[in-house]
Amino acid sequence: MILPKDRDPRFITIRRGGTLTDSDHRLLALWAAACAEHVLHLFESVQPSDPRPRLAIEQIRAWARGEIGMSQSRAAGGDAMAAARELSGAARHAAYAAGQAAVVAHVAAHELGAAAYAIKAASAAAPRGDDESAGR
Repeated sequence: MILPKDRDPRFITIRRGGTLTDSDHRLLALWAAACAEHVLHLFESVQPSDPRPRLAIEQIRAWARGEIGMSQSRAAGGDAMAAARELSGAARHAAYAAGQAAVVAHVAAHELGAAAYAIKAASAAAPRGDDESAGR
């Protein structure tokens, strides 16, 4: 996901000049993880032996609990997005959702990417004509 040039201060932590508290940053991370987990099965049905997207979701949750550092979660996000590049359709979008969720530890605004890719995954997996209501 490409972030806008002018970033919304609500998605920038207080220590970096924004208004986002650490507790709200953690909540955004957990929400992003939930979005990604909702469509994870779309990846795992195509690549059942590839743990990278699931690990990315686990890592962002661990970061939100204070168990790991930002760099570890961000690295897991990069790995999940690498898994996405090999695929197409719903599986690709689902892996990107997991990757975007994991990098919320680094840049909170990526939570929007996790949600957007989850929507794209649900839409791509929906039967023809049902893509508008997919994931509701």
